[in-house]
Parts: sequence; C-alpha cells; structure tokens
Amino acid sequence: MSNSSAKKSLRAWLPALPCLVFLICFFCVPVVEILQTGMYDAGGHVTLDQFRRMTSDLVFAKVLGNTFLISGLTALLSVLLGFPVAYFLSQLSDRFRERWMIWIMVPFWTSYLVKTFAWILVLSKTGILLTLASGLGLVDDPAALAPSMTGVMIGMVHAMLPLAVINMLPIMRGVNAQLLQAAETLGANRSVAFFSVFLPMAGPGIAAAGLLVFITSLGFFILPALLGTPRETMVAQMVISAINDLFNLPYAAALSTILLIFAVAVFMLYDKLVGLSSLSGEARAAPKKNRSAATAVLIRVGRLCGSGYGMAGPALAKVRGLRLYSVMVVALLSLPILVVFPIAFTDSPFLSFPPRGFSLRWFEAFMLSPVWQASFLRSFGVAIVTAVASTALGIGAALALTRLPARWTKPVFAFLLAPLIVPRIVVAVGLFYLFSRLELVGTDLGLVIGHTVLAIPYVVVTMAAALKRFDWRIDDAAKILGASSFARLRTIQLPMMIGSVAAALQMAFIISFDELTIAIFVSGGMKNTLPKQMWDDMILQVNPTLAAVSLVMVIVIALLVLLPALYKTARRRASTSY
Repeated sequence: MSNSSAKKSLRAWLPALPCLVFLICFFCVPVVEILQTGMYDAGGHVTLDQFRRMTSDLVFAKVLGNTFLISGLTALLSVLLGFPVAYFLSQLSDRFRERWMIWIMVPFWTSYLVKTFAWILVLSKTGILLTLASGLGLVDDPAALAPSMTGVMIGMVHAMLPLAVINMLPIMRGVNAQLLQAAETLGANRSVAFFSVFLPMAGPGIAAAGLLVFITSLGFFILPALLGTPRETMVAQMVISAINDLFNLPYAAALSTILLIFAVAVFMLYDKLVGLSSLSGEARAAPKKNRSAATAVLIRVGRLCGSGYGMAGPALAKVRGLRLYSVMVVALLSLPILVVFPIAFTDSPFLSFPPRGFSLRWFEAFMLSPVWQASFLRSFGVAIVTAVASTALGIGAALALTRLPARWTKPVFAFLLAPLIVPRIVVAVGLFYLFSRLELVGTDLGLVIGHTVLAIPYVVVTMAAALKRFDWRIDDAAKILGASSFARLRTIQLPMMIGSVAAALQMAFIISFDELTIAIFVSGGMKNTLPKQMWDDMILQVNPTLAAVSLVMVIVIALLVLLPALYKTARRRASTSY
C-alpha cells in the first residue's frame, strides 16, 4: 500500500476511532467478561457447571419460556396494532405527520416507570378501570387485571407500540406510490395491489420493528416485576435476583450469556433475511427466492381479499375509520399522562380513584425532599453530559461510515449498533463487573459511561440518516477552495445538519434521563438517579408522591419533544412572513 493510500485510509477511519475505542473498552470488554465469568469456577478453571445447572433447572426452563413467549407476543401485537397507524401516517403530508408524531413521541419517551405506575393505577383491583366497571354494574366481584399475564402484556405492548410505528414508518414513506397505481392500471384491484406491491416493499420495515421490539423485550424486568406475578418472571429478573439476593455472580453471568446468544442469533437471522440498512430506514431488496415465495403468498391473500370484499379491501389509507383507529391508538398511548395528572394533585395520603380533594402536598414533598432532589439533579446532570459525549462520538462514527470502503461499512455499522441489539441487562451486568475493579461503581462518571454506551447507537442511526441526505457537492467545493476537514465540519456539515444534531442530543438526553437498568447496577445504592429512586419506592410502597414525580418526568420529556417542533413552526412562520 502506498503512503498516499495509507494516509487516505487513516483519514477515513480517524473520525470513528474515539467512538470505536470507547465501545471496545466499555462495551466489548464487559460483554467478554460476562462470557468468561459464566464459564470459570472460583479456582479459575473452565467449567460449564452453571449452564448444566440451567438444563436441569425446571424453574429456569419455565422462566426462559416466559421470556420468549412474552417477547414474541409483544413483538407480534406491537407490529399488528402499529401497522395501520404507520401506514396512515405514511400517507399524510409532512406538516400533518409531524403533528401526529409529537403525540406518538411523547408517550414513547415517557419513562417506563411512569407508564408502569399508570397501569398499576388503571389495572389493579382498586384501580380506575375496575372501579368504573363496578360503579356501572358491569361486574360484581372484579378480579384484578394486574398483577397478571394480562397486565404484563398490556403494559409491554403499550410500551413497545410506538417503537414499532417509528421503525415501520420510514420505509413505508419510501415506497413509490406510482407502483401501486401501475398495478391498478394493469388490472389489480386496490387490495391485490396493496398485498402484492406495497406490503412486500414495506417488509424490511416490518421486520426491523419486530426485531427491535423482540430484542428490547428480552431484557425487560420493570413491567413483569410490577405488573406480573412470579409466574410471569423473565430472565432479566433472575439476573437481578442472582446478584442482589443470591450474590451468585457466575450464575448471573451465565443467565446473561444465554440472553446474549439468543439476541445475537435473532440479529444475524434478521441481517441474513432483511439487511442492516433497514434499521436506518433504507430498504434492501430481499433475495429473489424469498421474495418470489412471499410475494406469491401475499398476492393470493390480496386476491382473496379482493374477491371476498370487492372494493371494500382497498389500500388501508382508504378504509373508513382508519383515522379514528389511529386517534384511539394515540389516545391509549397518552393514557399514562391522563391518569397520572389528577392523581398527582390528590389530597388523600393513599392512591384512590376518583382522587379526593386538591392539594400540592405531594409536589412539595418532592421539592423539599433532599433524597428526591439529589436524584433529580443527578439524573439531569448525567443526562446532559451523556448527550454531549454520545453525540460527539456518534457524529464522528457516522461521518466515518460515509468515507470508509464498502467492505468495511457493514461490519462497522453492525458494531456501532451492537449496544442497541444486546439486551441492556447484559450490558449493565458487564459494566458492574468492570466498574467494581475500576472503583467506578457508585460514581457519576460510571453512570455517564454506561448511559453513553446505550445512547451511541441512536446517535449513529440519526446522523447516518442525515448524512445520506447531505449534499456533498457543497463540501467538495469547500475542499477545492482549500478548507480543511475540521473547517468543513465546523462551518458546513454541522450547520447544515443542525436539526439532526439537535435530534441526536435530544434522544441521548432522554435515554439517559430515563435509564434504570444501568443505574441499578452502577449506582451502587449510594447515588441514585431519579428512575432508580422511583424504582426503590415502587418496590416498597406505591404512594401519591410517585404520581407527582411521574408528572414532573412527563413534563420534562414533553418539553424536550415539543421544543424542536415549536422551533420548526416558528421558523416556518418567519420564512412565510418574508
């Protein structure tokens, strides 16, 4: 290799090096350590005793089955229920779509703890739903919907439905509507055109949504712990119990390894069938053999729909009531806000519905409590540092993806996405092992590092999508005029992508502000974040103070989501006025 080509290659890799080194140190090393811990005994010898214990443990087999059943049902229901909403949004103009997306993004970024707390208020035996049913005489002896399997599934689907919609929407928007018109011109009715043209082309988005929902659900423990019974225990709960209750680190590592293996297997299967590019909103044509078989099935279904219903099976955008369905889904997603709001202002020392009286005592309890204030300020400060750090690292990595040779783009992109694919509980346990040696457990720095690992994939995906739309001819012109790489980044690339940079900062901040899994292991019980303090209180006793704290978290998230939209609206009005 000549010196010039070596320098060119180094310049291509240089922006990504800080991010790659960071992930190697604080993602790869902890994950590898988990694999080692689960396969070594106290004497340092290789052993499979922990895995043999699992094979003979009927409790573990049941918990593993629960984990896959709940995760699979969550993915299936989230995709099925979210598909009509995503399709409806894909047919709207950009202006109206942005308004709808605000009402989807606010519930999506609302803390899992807040949403779980709201479902406890709704589904418990003394909750809103059964209280209303009893008052209307619909039931005589109501049975609680939570804790139960029903409660777990309601909470899981509610939490994951926005994620499914967000991942299906970009590829649906990329489907060329002229292809549907061409199919209808050639004699296909609208239902056949939809099933034979639109649905196969939107398949990568559907698969991406199902993958992310499934893998995210594998590591869940908040919802099954608070909305379920011991019969709905998932593997992540066993990991936490093995560390906090049994102090059995090798068994926890072995459990985490099992989750990791299955997550990687699903991810590899997905990449084989669909391709990683769909995770950033770019569809990839399926292999011809798979495409022909799938298309034949979908065409057959489309013909059955067309022959059975005539023109009553048109493209979903034409179905009467689709807008109403989407409104109902968005209203359901907003339920935590609607439930928490009145409860936060109750005068009663206990949770009850309807709330009694009006009082600000619970907000005062939150504002005047040193414990709550310390956790809030810690979460806010850690989130700010995490947002800046992960965005700086992610921008460099995304920029390098545009410069690397084609043979390196896919493996580097897959590596950058790995923290998104690996269940969070696995990352948290690995960081706990690493930080215990580095004396970072119970420190704000440890929290920032852990949160940054989780936020980097979101920043990379956001910035990679922005760089695909970037007009590189402007950058080339500046280069010809003598501008250095750093000067072009500072004066051209970042200013032209300021919207995407702001979105990346926003996303990273919210991920950190809402993160609980890392905090459970890394905080050490000494420096709680706001979600960790909420978790501790919810485990001990659900009280109205949690409603006030939940409402504060909802307001913070809503402001972060609404401010960019309000800024865009103001700029649009200013431009039209001139």
